[in-house]
Amino acid sequence: MLIDTHAHLNFNAYKKDVEEIIKRSLDNNIWMINVGTQYDTSKKAVEIAEKYEKGVYAAIGLHPINLDTGLVKMKIDAQEGSNFEKDFNYTQYRELAKSEKVVAIGEIGLDYYWKPKTTKKKEIFKQKQKNLLLKQLELAKELNLPVIFHCRMAHDDLIQVLKFQITSTKSQTNSKFQIQNSKLRGVMHGFVGTTEQLENYLELGLYIGFNGIIFKNIEGIDFEENIKETPLDRILIETDCPYLTPPQKTGRNEPVFVKYIAEEIAKIKNLDYEEITNATTANARKLFGL
Repeated sequence: MLIDTHAHLNFNAYKKDVEEIIKRSLDNNIWMINVGTQYDTSKKAVEIAEKYEKGVYAAIGLHPINLDTGLVKMKIDAQEGSNFEKDFNYTQYRELAKSEKVVAIGEIGLDYYWKPKTTKKKEIFKQKQKNLLLKQLELAKELNLPVIFHCRMAHDDLIQVLKFQITSTKSQTNSKFQIQNSKLRGVMHGFVGTTEQLENYLELGLYIGFNGIIFKNIEGIDFEENIKETPLDRILIETDCPYLTPPQKTGRNEPVFVKYIAEEIAKIKNLDYEEITNATTANARKLFGL
Protein backbone atom coordinates (compact mmCIF):
# COMPACT_ATOMS: atom_id res chain seq x y z
CA MET A 1 0.00 0.00 0.00
CA LEU A 2 1.09 3.56 -0.78
CA ILE A 3 -0.35 6.94 0.17
CA ASP A 4 0.01 9.90 -2.18
CA THR A 5 0.00 12.64 0.43
CA HIS A 6 -0.26 15.50 -2.05
CA ALA A 7 -2.48 15.18 -5.12
CA HIS A 8 -4.72 17.61 -6.97
CA LEU A 9 -7.45 15.51 -8.54
CA ASN A 10 -9.68 18.40 -7.45
CA PHE A 11 -8.17 20.52 -10.26
CA ASN A 12 -9.61 21.26 -13.69
CA ALA A 13 -7.01 18.96 -15.24
CA TYR A 14 -9.11 15.99 -14.06
CA LYS A 15 -12.65 17.28 -14.48
CA LYS A 16 -13.40 14.74 -17.22
CA ASP A 17 -11.95 11.59 -15.68
CA VAL A 18 -11.42 12.04 -11.95
CA GLU A 19 -13.50 8.98 -11.01
CA GLU A 20 -11.58 6.79 -13.45
CA ILE A 21 -8.24 7.91 -12.01
CA ILE A 22 -9.38 7.37 -8.42
CA LYS A 23 -10.64 3.89 -9.30
CA ARG A 24 -7.30 3.03 -10.88
CA SER A 25 -5.51 4.28 -7.78
CA LEU A 26 -7.67 2.41 -5.29
CA ASP A 27 -7.49 -0.77 -7.41
CA ASN A 28 -3.71 -0.52 -7.05
CA ASN A 29 -4.03 -0.01 -3.28
CA ILE A 30 -2.94 3.61 -3.47
CA TRP A 31 -4.70 6.13 -1.23
CA MET A 32 -4.55 9.88 -1.69
CA ILE A 33 -5.04 13.30 -0.13
CA ASN A 34 -6.34 15.90 -2.56
CA VAL A 35 -5.05 19.29 -1.52
CA GLY A 36 -6.88 22.60 -1.85
CA THR A 37 -5.25 25.79 -3.08
CA GLN A 38 -8.17 28.20 -2.61
CA TYR A 39 -11.79 27.88 -1.56
CA ASP A 40 -13.17 26.35 -4.77
CA THR A 41 -10.48 23.67 -5.05
CA SER A 42 -10.71 23.02 -1.31
CA LYS A 43 -14.46 22.53 -1.58
CA LYS A 44 -13.98 20.26 -4.57
CA ALA A 45 -11.44 18.17 -2.65
CA VAL A 46 -13.97 17.67 0.14
CA GLU A 47 -16.77 16.79 -2.28
CA ILE A 48 -14.59 14.18 -3.97
CA ALA A 49 -13.43 12.65 -0.69
CA GLU A 50 -16.96 12.35 0.67
CA LYS A 51 -17.90 10.05 -2.20
CA TYR A 52 -15.53 7.36 -0.90
CA GLU A 53 -15.69 5.41 2.34
CA LYS A 54 -11.90 5.20 2.59
CA GLY A 55 -8.76 5.90 0.61
CA VAL A 56 -9.60 9.44 -0.52
CA TYR A 57 -9.14 12.45 1.77
CA ALA A 58 -8.96 16.23 1.57
CA ALA A 59 -6.88 19.17 2.76
CA ILE A 60 -8.17 22.73 2.62
CA GLY A 61 -6.36 26.03 2.42
CA LEU A 62 -5.43 29.16 0.50
CA HIS A 63 -2.14 28.85 -1.38
CA PRO A 64 0.01 32.02 -1.18
CA ILE A 65 0.06 32.49 -4.97
CA ASN A 66 -3.73 32.60 -4.94
CA LEU A 67 -3.75 35.56 -2.55
CA ASP A 68 -4.49 38.71 -4.55
CA THR A 69 -2.25 41.24 -2.83
CA GLY A 70 -2.85 43.87 -5.53
CA LEU A 71 0.93 44.09 -5.95
CA VAL A 72 1.63 41.58 -8.73
CA LYS A 73 -0.14 40.42 -11.87
CA MET A 74 -1.96 37.22 -11.01
CA LYS A 75 -0.94 34.18 -13.05
CA ILE A 76 -3.80 31.96 -14.15
CA ASP A 77 -3.11 28.22 -14.10
CA ALA A 78 -5.46 26.46 -16.52
CA GLN A 79 -4.73 23.06 -14.96
CA GLU A 80 -5.79 24.32 -11.56
CA GLY A 81 -8.63 26.64 -12.43
CA SER A 82 -7.31 29.62 -10.49
CA ASN A 83 -9.69 31.69 -8.40
CA PHE A 84 -7.89 34.43 -6.48
CA GLU A 85 -8.93 35.67 -3.03
CA LYS A 86 -8.19 39.08 -1.51
CA ASP A 87 -8.33 37.72 2.02
CA PHE A 88 -8.72 34.49 3.94
CA ASN A 89 -12.32 33.87 4.98
CA TYR A 90 -11.68 32.10 8.28
CA THR A 91 -15.33 31.26 8.93
CA GLN A 92 -15.89 29.87 5.45
CA TYR A 93 -12.88 27.55 5.61
CA ARG A 94 -13.69 26.48 9.16
CA GLU A 95 -17.17 25.47 8.00
CA LEU A 96 -15.64 23.44 5.18
CA ALA A 97 -13.40 21.66 7.69
CA LYS A 98 -16.43 20.16 9.45
CA SER A 99 -16.24 17.27 7.02
CA GLU A 100 -14.64 14.20 8.60
CA LYS A 101 -12.70 13.76 5.36
CA VAL A 102 -10.64 16.91 5.97
CA VAL A 103 -7.34 15.69 7.42
CA ALA A 104 -5.13 18.79 7.11
CA ILE A 105 -4.92 22.52 6.49
CA GLY A 106 -3.00 23.14 3.29
CA GLU A 107 -1.39 23.84 1.16
CA ILE A 108 -0.30 27.03 2.84
CA GLY A 109 2.98 28.87 3.24
CA LEU A 110 5.15 31.40 1.42
CA ASP A 111 5.94 31.79 -2.27
CA TYR A 112 8.20 34.58 -3.55
CA TYR A 113 8.52 33.36 -7.15
CA TRP A 114 6.22 36.08 -8.50
CA LYS A 115 6.92 39.27 -6.60
CA PRO A 116 6.90 43.07 -7.06
CA LYS A 117 9.99 44.85 -8.38
CA THR A 118 10.43 47.64 -5.83
CA THR A 119 11.84 47.02 -2.36
CA LYS A 120 8.93 48.70 -0.57
CA LYS A 121 6.32 46.69 -2.47
CA LYS A 122 8.27 43.48 -1.92
CA GLU A 123 8.17 43.98 1.84
CA ILE A 124 4.42 44.66 1.79
CA PHE A 125 3.92 41.63 -0.45
CA LYS A 126 5.88 39.35 1.87
CA GLN A 127 4.06 40.61 4.95
CA LYS A 128 0.67 39.96 3.34
CA GLN A 129 1.70 36.36 2.69
CA LYS A 130 2.95 35.99 6.27
CA ASN A 131 -0.34 37.38 7.59
CA LEU A 132 -2.23 34.85 5.49
CA LEU A 133 -0.04 32.05 6.79
CA LEU A 134 -0.64 33.04 10.41
CA LYS A 135 -4.40 33.07 9.97
CA GLN A 136 -4.34 29.55 8.55
CA LEU A 137 -1.99 28.31 11.24
CA GLU A 138 -4.52 29.59 13.75
CA LEU A 139 -7.25 27.58 12.02
CA ALA A 140 -5.08 24.46 12.12
CA LYS A 141 -4.52 24.96 15.84
CA GLU A 142 -8.21 25.52 16.53
CA LEU A 143 -9.17 22.36 14.63
CA ASN A 144 -6.17 20.33 15.85
CA LEU A 145 -5.19 19.48 12.28
CA PRO A 146 -1.71 19.04 10.79
CA VAL A 147 -0.45 21.47 8.18
CA ILE A 148 0.75 20.93 4.61
CA PHE A 149 3.36 23.61 3.97
CA HIS A 150 4.25 25.02 0.56
CA CYS A 151 7.44 27.05 0.16
CA ARG A 152 9.19 28.42 -2.90
CA MET A 153 12.15 30.79 -2.75
CA ALA A 154 11.20 31.68 0.85
CA HIS A 155 12.58 28.95 3.13
CA ASP A 156 14.56 31.22 5.43
CA ASP A 157 11.51 33.43 6.02
CA LEU A 158 9.23 30.44 6.61
CA ILE A 159 11.67 28.86 9.05
CA GLN A 160 11.89 32.16 10.93
CA VAL A 161 8.10 32.46 11.13
CA LEU A 162 7.64 28.89 12.34
CA LYS A 163 10.39 29.10 14.95
CA PHE A 164 8.85 32.28 16.29
CA GLN A 165 5.44 30.61 16.56
CA ILE A 166 6.84 27.80 18.65
CA THR A 167 8.30 30.09 21.31
CA SER A 168 5.94 33.04 21.54
CA THR A 169 2.43 34.41 21.14
CA LYS A 170 1.79 36.23 17.87
CA SER A 171 -1.08 38.71 17.65
CA GLN A 172 -2.42 39.04 14.12
CA THR A 173 -5.55 40.79 12.87
CA ASN A 174 -7.42 40.60 16.21
CA SER A 175 -6.57 36.94 16.71
CA LYS A 176 -3.79 34.94 18.35
CA PHE A 177 -1.83 31.87 17.38
CA GLN A 178 0.31 30.21 20.01
CA ILE A 179 2.42 27.10 20.23
CA GLN A 180 4.44 26.89 23.43
CA ASN A 181 7.44 24.60 23.66
CA SER A 182 5.99 22.08 21.23
CA LYS A 183 6.70 20.62 17.82
CA LEU A 184 4.71 21.50 14.75
CA ARG A 185 2.49 18.85 13.19
CA GLY A 186 2.88 18.96 9.47
CA VAL A 187 4.84 18.28 6.31
CA MET A 188 7.09 20.39 4.13
CA HIS A 189 5.55 19.44 0.80
CA GLY A 190 7.78 18.87 -2.24
CA PHE A 191 10.90 20.04 -0.43
CA VAL A 192 13.34 21.97 -2.61
CA GLY A 193 15.98 23.47 -0.36
CA THR A 194 19.43 23.11 1.12
CA THR A 195 20.49 20.47 3.59
CA GLU A 196 20.76 23.18 6.25
CA GLN A 197 17.15 24.23 5.62
CA LEU A 198 16.14 20.58 5.75
CA GLU A 199 17.74 20.26 9.18
CA ASN A 200 15.77 23.26 10.39
CA TYR A 201 12.47 21.72 9.29
CA LEU A 202 13.37 18.41 10.91
CA GLU A 203 14.22 20.21 14.16
CA LEU A 204 10.83 21.91 13.99
CA GLY A 205 9.23 18.46 13.97
CA LEU A 206 8.05 18.44 10.37
CA TYR A 207 7.85 15.53 7.97
CA ILE A 208 9.46 16.00 4.55
CA GLY A 209 7.53 15.30 1.35
CA PHE A 210 9.32 14.16 -1.80
CA ASN A 211 7.83 14.04 -5.29
CA GLY A 212 8.90 13.92 -8.95
CA ILE A 213 11.02 17.02 -8.64
CA ILE A 214 13.74 14.81 -7.12
CA PHE A 215 14.49 13.61 -10.66
CA LYS A 216 15.34 17.15 -11.82
CA ASN A 217 18.64 19.02 -11.72
CA ILE A 218 18.26 22.29 -9.82
CA GLU A 219 21.29 24.43 -9.15
CA GLY A 220 22.28 24.43 -5.50
CA ILE A 221 19.94 21.58 -4.56
CA ASP A 222 21.18 18.07 -3.78
CA PHE A 223 18.07 15.91 -3.69
CA GLU A 224 20.04 12.73 -3.12
CA GLU A 225 21.75 14.16 -0.06
CA ASN A 226 18.45 15.53 1.28
CA ILE A 227 16.85 12.11 0.98
CA LYS A 228 19.81 10.45 2.69
CA GLU A 229 19.67 12.99 5.53
CA THR A 230 15.92 12.64 6.13
CA PRO A 231 15.16 9.88 8.67
CA LEU A 232 12.95 7.13 7.34
CA ASP A 233 10.30 7.87 9.95
CA ARG A 234 9.98 11.47 8.68
CA ILE A 235 9.53 10.85 4.93
CA LEU A 236 6.27 11.21 3.02
CA ILE A 237 5.82 10.54 -0.68
CA GLU A 238 3.61 12.45 -3.08
CA THR A 239 2.95 13.21 -6.73
CA ASP A 240 1.73 16.84 -6.71
CA CYS A 241 -0.25 15.69 -9.74
CA PRO A 242 -1.00 16.91 -12.39
CA TYR A 243 2.50 18.39 -12.13
CA LEU A 244 5.97 16.81 -11.89
CA THR A 245 5.39 13.57 -13.78
CA PRO A 246 8.30 11.18 -13.08
CA PRO A 247 10.60 10.53 -16.06
CA GLN A 248 9.39 6.91 -16.22
CA LYS A 249 6.09 8.27 -17.57
CA THR A 250 4.90 11.05 -19.85
CA GLY A 251 1.93 13.40 -19.85
CA ARG A 252 -0.26 14.18 -16.89
CA ASN A 253 0.81 12.89 -13.50
CA GLU A 254 -1.52 10.83 -11.27
CA PRO A 255 -1.43 9.04 -7.89
CA VAL A 256 -0.42 5.60 -9.24
CA PHE A 257 2.92 7.12 -10.27
CA VAL A 258 3.83 7.69 -6.63
CA LYS A 259 5.47 4.27 -6.71
CA TYR A 260 8.33 5.74 -8.76
CA ILE A 261 9.10 8.15 -5.94
CA ALA A 262 9.18 5.27 -3.47
CA GLU A 263 11.48 3.29 -5.78
CA GLU A 264 13.92 6.18 -6.13
CA ILE A 265 14.03 6.79 -2.39
CA ALA A 266 14.67 3.08 -1.81
CA LYS A 267 17.53 3.20 -4.31
CA ILE A 268 19.11 6.30 -2.74
CA LYS A 269 18.78 4.98 0.81
CA ASN A 270 19.87 1.49 -0.22
CA LEU A 271 16.76 -0.05 1.31
CA ASP A 272 14.17 -2.52 0.07
CA TYR A 273 11.18 -1.02 -1.71
CA GLU A 274 8.89 -2.62 0.87
CA GLU A 275 10.70 -0.81 3.68
CA ILE A 276 9.98 2.50 2.00
CA THR A 277 6.34 1.70 1.29
CA ASN A 278 5.73 0.45 4.82
CA ALA A 279 7.47 3.39 6.46
CA THR A 280 5.93 6.15 4.34
CA THR A 281 2.46 4.65 4.69
CA ALA A 282 2.87 4.45 8.46
CA ASN A 283 4.13 8.04 8.53
CA ALA A 284 1.13 9.29 6.54
CA ARG A 285 -1.32 7.40 8.71
CA LYS A 286 0.26 8.81 11.86
CA LEU A 287 0.42 12.45 10.71
CA PHE A 288 -3.01 12.64 9.08
CA GLY A 289 -4.87 10.17 11.30
CA LEU A 290 -5.85 7.90 8.41
